[in-house]
Amino acid sequence: MCGIWALFGSDDCLSVQCLSAMKIAHRGPDAFRFENVNGYTNCCFGFHRLAVVDPLFGMQPIRVKKYPYLWLCYNGEIYNHKKMQQHFEFEYQTKVDGEIILHLYDKGGIEQTICMLDGVFAFVLLDTANKKVFLGRDTYGVRPLFKAMTEDGFLAVCSEAKGLVTLKHSATPFLKVEPFLPGHYEVLDLKPNGKVASVEMVKYHHCRDEPLHALYDNVEKLFPGFEIETVKNNLRILFNNAVKKRLMTDRRIGCLLSGGLDSSLVAATLLKQLKEAQVQYPLQTFAIGMEDSPDLLAARKVADHIGSEHYEVLFNSEEGIQALDEVIFSLETYDITTVRASVGMYLISKYIRKNTDSVVIFSGEGSDELTQGYIYFHKAPSPEKAEEESERLLRELYLFDVLRADRTTAAHGLELRVPFLDHRFSSYYLSLPPEMRIPKNGIEKHLLRETFEDSNLIPKEILWRPKEAFSDGITSVKNSWFKILQEYVEHQVDDAMMANAAQKFPFNTPKTKEGYYYRQVFERHYPGRADWLSHYWMPKWINATDPSARTLTHYKSAVKA
Repeated sequence: MCGIWALFGSDDCLSVQCLSAMKIAHRGPDAFRFENVNGYTNCCFGFHRLAVVDPLFGMQPIRVKKYPYLWLCYNGEIYNHKKMQQHFEFEYQTKVDGEIILHLYDKGGIEQTICMLDGVFAFVLLDTANKKVFLGRDTYGVRPLFKAMTEDGFLAVCSEAKGLVTLKHSATPFLKVEPFLPGHYEVLDLKPNGKVASVEMVKYHHCRDEPLHALYDNVEKLFPGFEIETVKNNLRILFNNAVKKRLMTDRRIGCLLSGGLDSSLVAATLLKQLKEAQVQYPLQTFAIGMEDSPDLLAARKVADHIGSEHYEVLFNSEEGIQALDEVIFSLETYDITTVRASVGMYLISKYIRKNTDSVVIFSGEGSDELTQGYIYFHKAPSPEKAEEESERLLRELYLFDVLRADRTTAAHGLELRVPFLDHRFSSYYLSLPPEMRIPKNGIEKHLLRETFEDSNLIPKEILWRPKEAFSDGITSVKNSWFKILQEYVEHQVDDAMMANAAQKFPFNTPKTKEGYYYRQVFERHYPGRADWLSHYWMPKWINATDPSARTLTHYKSAVKA
């Protein structure tokens, strides 16, 4: 996890512009480099480093003797870099996983390169020999990337939008900044004056399709057909592999553990894999909550069962409310459910950074979208509609859950790893017949639970624990986090402000005082940038007025039962 920043064709003084790059210093607390491009005085790269692999030669932009005309700045992890190196017999100059991008590009061009990368990434690749700039981002947007481009060819890219909003460009007083779309790459021509022109934007991978790099990986052969035992066996193989490949690091590994199904499966599988890899330190797991939080109790059970070194972080409503401003600044969004869920994750990340030496943090993000884990999937009109919704949620992860997961951890210099969004595991899961993936017997994620039924990985009551949203599970059922927040904003936003909401915020007009309050904080930090969020996250098919699972009738009946 690092922070990347690059400018092409800047008309303003680079030494002033580079101050913007310091806005993302939290992403790379270990080192910083600012480098001009030979022959292009108005082009430069900025890089903040979190040293996770190759502490000696891991600085960026990456340049190797064999390709003096290539410059690479990237944030991410390429899990199959050694496999690719061996297969194509590339000669590496460093131990950095990203070096594979240079070799693959030289061998087969940008399209073949990006399709061969098994991992999470956002990159800027400059080829001064062929006068090209390439931008690319992973399938689900696990690693963030923003860009700003003007009509006269000034291009700026950064891991977070906050590194771009204060840039100066004489021809454009208000620089339009937007997220770079996941699963895409862009080709741009580099002109002699350092300006660029977009040639094409290409969607290179759909989450349903098996990735091209699957041809070269070393996963044991999967069994064909959709017989239930075959499917369960294949899912176990792929999930194990998804966790195993993510052990690639020189830093200590930890795991977030809410006590829900997803984080528990990740933690249990991770601990097993660390033992098999003969890692010498115990796995640290981390849970957060208020007094009487169901998540804390459930996480404790899992930690006892798997034998991790477990930490519980307690916070009160005042600490949570005080963190809202920092959280919204870090997130760069005002989406209600994202802000709610981010407070706990932000506070636990802060604790991890301050009190432990765990830096690479595993988590269960992506499972609810992939395996239809949200409670409203019980109301899906058909398996096919549920499938459509699942794929929509995966396409939009970069606006919601993976945005939350990246920004809250990166704010404290941690790197997040999300095995449920592994290319092989997710594409296989999405290839299964729609009726296999829907809730069954009133239980969401039934197939995933059934897959690990006989494994004894986690306690049975956790394996079959009903869905609890992270922002709800951190507090007691009697006093949910969303109610605490709503009580607080009741005193911050009055009825007159709400009556004027549509005039003040014509785009994505907040419908509640809570939504109004978050929007107000967002606008203070990022005025006029509301279009970064295309729409609010909200459950489907149930006429919901609040995104919290605890407001749904299905949840209420489950609690009574």
